[in-house]
Amino acid sequence: MENQSIDVTNENTEYEQEELETLYNLERLLESGQFELVSDKPENGKIRLIYIMNDAVESFIVFDNARLTGTYDSKFEGSVTASLTGNEKEYVMVVHQNESVFSIFFQKMYMENHLYNYGKIGHFWVKGYEYLRNIEYKIAIVRDKREYLGEEYCNNQELKLAHLSDFPPLNYCCYPSVPQKYIVPKDDPWTPSNEAIQVMYDMAELTRDRKMQRMLKFYKNHPEKCVAKIIASMLHRNSHKELVDYLVNIFVKASENYPVRNFGKENEKLEKYIKKAEQLKEELSKDGIEASVITEEPFVEVKDSIEFKVYLMIWKKGVLNRKVELRRIV
Repeated sequence: MENQSIDVTNENTEYEQEELETLYNLERLLESGQFELVSDKPENGKIRLIYIMNDAVESFIVFDNARLTGTYDSKFEGSVTASLTGNEKEYVMVVHQNESVFSIFFQKMYMENHLYNYGKIGHFWVKGYEYLRNIEYKIAIVRDKREYLGEEYCNNQELKLAHLSDFPPLNYCCYPSVPQKYIVPKDDPWTPSNEAIQVMYDMAELTRDRKMQRMLKFYKNHPEKCVAKIIASMLHRNSHKELVDYLVNIFVKASENYPVRNFGKENEKLEKYIKKAEQLKEELSKDGIEASVITEEPFVEVKDSIEFKVYLMIWKKGVLNRKVELRRIV
């Protein structure tokens, strides 16, 4: 969607702080080109509008004591405009989808946020150095959590990791996790931030990667595209294994206190698949082969096209480069 906007008219209405924050998020959502209801039919008196959905968070704008009139087109992809008015008793948001118009009447709006453990989740939409692309993906979803929900929804480790979205050798410039057509480019993407370079430098120092430390010092003084590409190529070298492993594991650590998704009756079956993968991992370990168990999970609050999958990511040491073999368990 494009050219979306919301016009707010205050008819002697005093918004509470929670509603002001929700209103800001609603405006931001419309400006970003997104407007998708979970359902146009109220559930327990609530209509939910999807705010942000990824492996780290499922978030909604909730219209409480709500009803919808008119026709909402769930497949609409054109421009949308909206106006919001209210009084002491009720709000009404009128939404235009070209010639189609619908209205949502409600008494209160608020945010509903569900945070999840994403440490061992991965996606394999783009081939080649998949482990680095999964790091890029996790950097992106942590950044989105910070940007869309606020720093209070992130722990200290996540706030540091979010800076890496401004580190071209590891962001979508060099290791995009999604196909090109899904990338939303930012201005001057090849320019790193000092904070991002510092985060990487600290990790290189922790893992005693002296060569990477020297290169990052050079990069800070010469933040050019050609230098970024050199650092990107260093990341898949065997000689920088400890640094990359640290990056992989730091996301596991950063998200370990968040709950895992609950799929109800499916949980027992899914746990069996994971256990099978762990057993295969253990068998490979006896032969000196390193592997990681990666899951791909659907959303809980909203149905999507992703099915639950379990992979073994088997690490392969080449002459110079470190690659992986993906083995799907289910």
